Amino acid sequence: MLNLFLIQALNGVQLGILLFLVAAGLTLIFGVMDLINLAHGALYMIGAYLAATLTAATGSFGLGLLLALPATLAFGLALEVLVVRHLYGRDHLDQVLATFGLILILNEGVRIVWGAAPMSVPVPDALSGSVHLVGTLHYPLYRVAIIAAGLATALGLHLLVNHTRLGMRLRAGASNGPMVAALGVDIRRLFLVVFGLGAMLAGFAGAMVAPILSVDPGMGDSVLILTFVVIVIGGVGSVRGAFVAGLLVGLADQLGRTFGPILLRSVMDASAASQTGRTLAPMLIYILMAAVLFFRPSGLFPARGSR
Repeated sequence: MLNLFLIQALNGVQLGILLFLVAAGLTLIFGVMDLINLAHGALYMIGAYLAATLTAATGSFGLGLLLALPATLAFGLALEVLVVRHLYGRDHLDQVLATFGLILILNEGVRIVWGAAPMSVPVPDALSGSVHLVGTLHYPLYRVAIIAAGLATALGLHLLVNHTRLGMRLRAGASNGPMVAALGVDIRRLFLVVFGLGAMLAGFAGAMVAPILSVDPGMGDSVLILTFVVIVIGGVGSVRGAFVAGLLVGLADQLGRTFGPILLRSVMDASAASQTGRTLAPMLIYILMAAVLFFRPSGLFPARGSR
């Protein structure tokens, strides 16, 4: 039982790290730009497809990943200039409708370019083994690498947001965007940087998950739902909140799916416990969100003065 708990806890941390990578950019986009971007999950999908394509072209996952990051950044910047820029200051309903249309366009575009069949990316040979934890317990080395890369990215974002001039502007924009613009900051350039950074982080998450999940059209849709849950729990505009909330959601999801049916066996028969557990497990993260909002309506770590 202990081994099972450790494995599922690590799986939860890995899921939480991936959700953080997607949510960190989206929470900054919403907090700084006051933009509801439903197409953010599609950027996660684009990153995965670019990584799969470039890995196949170069024969190296590491090189494919390094090339996919600037490619996703460039795609995000182009998207901001061509489409998203025209949504600033518009009603949130307009933003929702426009970015939902982008989801449909990008999903169909992926089908046209890459086809509807799922793509696969092999795990790099250097990361194909496993790590010994305790006793007879081993954990896949690549999943450890995802956790390590996510933690390194979280540290980099912390330093960027809290110890640089750009980070000062990001924090100020999340707290009071109109005041930042009134003080002479080029708000359009700031928005472009924020959107590009968010796109690259989402693409990085998609690229990292490509070797362990199938890469297929629409893969970003389910991630987007969990990402919004993470942002609501963590607090809009807060990178620290996105990190903590991502870990909480990841752990709740993985541990709930595994141990929910096991715990229910103490009060009902095995088949009923299994069925009930499978039904209740997906609800745990939304119960967690409701509980957090009941005690802290603005989330765990809301940006000061957040809207």
